[in-house]
Amino acid sequence: MEIDKTTYEDLSLFNHEEEASIFHKVNFTRTRGGRDWLFQFFNKPFSDITHIQDTQKIITLMLANLDQWPLTISNGTVMVMERFYESALDDIPQGAGLLNGITYKIFHAPDFSLLRYSLGHFADFARGMKKIIEIFDKDGGPAFFRSYLARARFLLDHEVIQAMTKVKSSKDFTWGETVHFGHYVRGRFKPFALELIEIYGRMDAWYSMAVACRELHLTMPVFHEGSRPFIEAQSLYHILLQNPVSYNIRMNEQANFVFLTGANMAGKSTFIKSVGAAVFLAHVGMGVPAEKMDLSLFDGILSNINVVDNLVKGESYFFNEVQRIRNTLIKISDKRKWLVLIDELFKGTNVQDAMKCSSTVIKGLIKISNSLFILSTHLYEIGEEMKQFPNIIFLYFETTVHEDQLEFSYQLKSGISNDRLGYLILKREKVVEMLEKL
Repeated sequence: MEIDKTTYEDLSLFNHEEEASIFHKVNFTRTRGGRDWLFQFFNKPFSDITHIQDTQKIITLMLANLDQWPLTISNGTVMVMERFYESALDDIPQGAGLLNGITYKIFHAPDFSLLRYSLGHFADFARGMKKIIEIFDKDGGPAFFRSYLARARFLLDHEVIQAMTKVKSSKDFTWGETVHFGHYVRGRFKPFALELIEIYGRMDAWYSMAVACRELHLTMPVFHEGSRPFIEAQSLYHILLQNPVSYNIRMNEQANFVFLTGANMAGKSTFIKSVGAAVFLAHVGMGVPAEKMDLSLFDGILSNINVVDNLVKGESYFFNEVQRIRNTLIKISDKRKWLVLIDELFKGTNVQDAMKCSSTVIKGLIKISNSLFILSTHLYEIGEEMKQFPNIIFLYFETTVHEDQLEFSYQLKSGISNDRLGYLILKREKVVEMLEKL
């Protein structure tokens, strides 16, 4: 699935502020390597149903066994293993004899201490990997998943590693065992250890996705084969909100364009981002924030939400809006299945100009039947003109006023809103009163 940098930013998929980032919301990884793999999964959402369904199978399998996940592997464990190979150590003698242990302990005391400490982490890691293999090496997982487990089993299949895992703590290693284990781990096990760390990173990323599904109550979406795009979701909500209001949405080839209206702060942007984020998570292979969701495979998501001006280039807000629409048209003219999200089109020009431009854009977009569009606008006047097109769905967010106070239900309703509440907000915030006193 194609997603550009602007869409990643618009949907808050990544954000330096953790509370505003979907990636951070679902990141339950235990290691840096796991986080890197999860980051890679987010950067490369799948473009075929087979990979999505395989990932769903892995996550489902892990969900059923989350309580058995070994906690002996932490980020600290992996860091100790990696740094062990970077540390300068005196040569470790071969053999488990008592004399070798005593000699190395006496004449290389600092290295002996580091060696024993590091081997404890190697043993913890090996025990954890053996547990993962034991839990998940079943017929239920995809072939490539089982191949990683088989590879890990092979890499751990050495008498030294097996002996290490049988000792409860590194403190229980005899001096002779410390030297014997250390000689093998230091001299021959490095490429195996680094490959095992890489395999665990993948497992950790999938584990994180499973934990996110459980902790955030996400539901696995169902993908359907077909050449036409569609989305059908029940009780869909935004994953970043603490107390979200849910929506039902249904879009297909016959009704592929949502014309969304409502007052500022009524919930239009949140709804648009909710749909985009859910479709993205579905294409990563994760669960989605909805009670139920069925959808087609999409080739990409494009958004036009947080457009800004560019003072350095001398480009106005309106110019960048136009350029974003132009680039969108170039993309979606390829006849593939796109989800296009547009929030408050043409805010950067006067009302009459914005109405003409918006009407022109909408009339052009509705000709493209192989993509789905959600467009919000404060220009409700053009809604009447758009009613002649049968593939447009008219939805709005209602706002009520009680004693000069705005009340937002955040409920999605059929129809067109004609709310004009700007002056009321100005008055409510006592700006009008302050101006009158000037």
